[in-house]
Amino acid sequence: MTTSDTAVHTQPFQAEVSELLHLMVHSVYSETDIFLRELVSNASDACDKLRYEVIENTSLLGEGDALKIRIIPNKTAGTLVIADNGIGMERQELIDHLGTIARSGTKAFVSKLKEAKDGLGLIGQFGVGFYSAFMVAEKIVVVSRRAGESDVWTWTSSGGSGFEIVRASDEEAARVARGTEIVLHLKDDAKKYLETYEIERIIGAYSDNILFPIELVPEEGEPRQINSASALWQRSKSELTAEDYKKAYQQIASAFDDPAMTLHYRAEGRYSYAVLLFAPSTKPFDLFEPNRKGRVKLYVRRVFITDDADLLPGYLRFIRGVVDSEDLPLNISREMLQNNPQLAQIRKAVATRVVNELESLADKDAENFAKIWDAFGAVLKEGIYEDFERREKLLALSRFTTTSGEKRALKQVIADFKPNQTEIYYLVGDSLERLKSNPRLEAATARGIEVLLLSDPVDAFWTSMPTDFEGKPLKSLSQGDLNLDLIPRTDETDEAKKDEPVADEAATIAVIKAALGERVSDVKASTRLTSSASCLVADSQGPSRELERILSQQNRGMRTKPVLEINLRHPMVGAITKAQADSKAVDDLSLLLLEQAQILDGELPEDPAAFAARLNRLVLQGLG
Repeated sequence: MTTSDTAVHTQPFQAEVSELLHLMVHSVYSETDIFLRELVSNASDACDKLRYEVIENTSLLGEGDALKIRIIPNKTAGTLVIADNGIGMERQELIDHLGTIARSGTKAFVSKLKEAKDGLGLIGQFGVGFYSAFMVAEKIVVVSRRAGESDVWTWTSSGGSGFEIVRASDEEAARVARGTEIVLHLKDDAKKYLETYEIERIIGAYSDNILFPIELVPEEGEPRQINSASALWQRSKSELTAEDYKKAYQQIASAFDDPAMTLHYRAEGRYSYAVLLFAPSTKPFDLFEPNRKGRVKLYVRRVFITDDADLLPGYLRFIRGVVDSEDLPLNISREMLQNNPQLAQIRKAVATRVVNELESLADKDAENFAKIWDAFGAVLKEGIYEDFERREKLLALSRFTTTSGEKRALKQVIADFKPNQTEIYYLVGDSLERLKSNPRLEAATARGIEVLLLSDPVDAFWTSMPTDFEGKPLKSLSQGDLNLDLIPRTDETDEAKKDEPVADEAATIAVIKAALGERVSDVKASTRLTSSASCLVADSQGPSRELERILSQQNRGMRTKPVLEINLRHPMVGAITKAQADSKAVDDLSLLLLEQAQILDGELPEDPAAFAARLNRLVLQGLG
């Protein structure tokens, strides 16, 4: 033993430490609660490291107690102790791990992570998170004895320019038979962390699944374990029951319903991680929050990191559960995990697995899949618009209300195609009731063609892109030209209407155009109407009328002028031709064609008062 070993050694922090301390307090962590998670995480890592080293050297364990973590509040002294009986640190390790960022900071941490194939070389090292304790402590004393060593050392700092290290006193050495004891002398505004209920709340939120027992030693009463010390997602599926999963779901998701789907697996290979995810059976209150935030919790080696890591794409934000990585670092970059390449790979793999599991559920358990679709179908359809890679799978998962029934899959729609039908037809609107009575359905109905009735707001977005399923294009009945002539009619009544007189196309369109002026972009003879007089359609090159309506409500775009399609066999259209000499009657009838088409689309006429006056005038004329 040298003199330098026994003397008090004072050493300044590395230059970057003061910058780091400032960063920890003012930038990195938004809540001071996090310090306890950090210290418990470090204690857990120290126990983990000893557990691995004991495999090669059983003598390191000695005759000490089973591996555990202890939290000891002392209101009289104003101190909070976090102690473990893990691997511990010798003198140089205290200097290296607690005194310099070069060893424990972000650059070295990333470098070491690249070198360590299994990550075990990093377990037990006090990293950047240790400094978060200075958010709540005016002074920190660390007493540590490395497993298998007799010497005990004390590291002390007030978070200023540096630290002191000295051989521990007899009293300190007696307290630490193995491992590390951290004594936080709390600031006045941090004394709430001496309350047992506050400690239990934080442990429950962040560290419940630490695999080692966490004991709370109150000033009065017996020590008690305050964590479950069992990460259910790390256990084998064969060990668990449906009730185990239900309880885990309700605890993780803070829910009261039963999960409609459970996904539990472990990924091995380039990255190792455990996954336990659930699809709820009822809709949570925050499903349509503008930020579309996910609720899957990220753990690293059973330590809670965040529930804001966007582990799944936005259209799967209803999924609840846990992803627990063995490889990700517990360091300062955790608040910027969206830039971590490992996590990017995990995100991609987990999203694919969830979609595949939904496919399997749809095939094997239609009842539970129906619960998911009823609650989250509108959310899943966001992925058709956003996720090109999985679009075909999401279309296959989708269930639609159609003119033939409810919860119809596109495979069923294609199986029921009519002779010569090559496209999947759909209609977008703001309500199913209005869609079912929409005049644009008439030509398709006359041929017995099944039409998708799309009433969710998201439908206007995903249908705005060229989309096909199994090689069959999706075609709107309210946009562009429509030609169903090759598909035979099944409606005999409609077939008989072929013999009805047809208004002169060119002359009728000319007078209607003149009457409507700039209110419409064009007037055309309709191929989609059989009994109604008129309808409005959008140009094939622009957005649909429903998408324009939604965007205009959000002040995100101007509405373009629609195309008015007229049914040349309808008596009202024929009346326009007969009334050409009466310009007032032509104007009234032409405007009425436009305004009734607007009303059928759920819109108000441009001038409701003028519409009412015009309608009254025409009615009175009809009454003679």
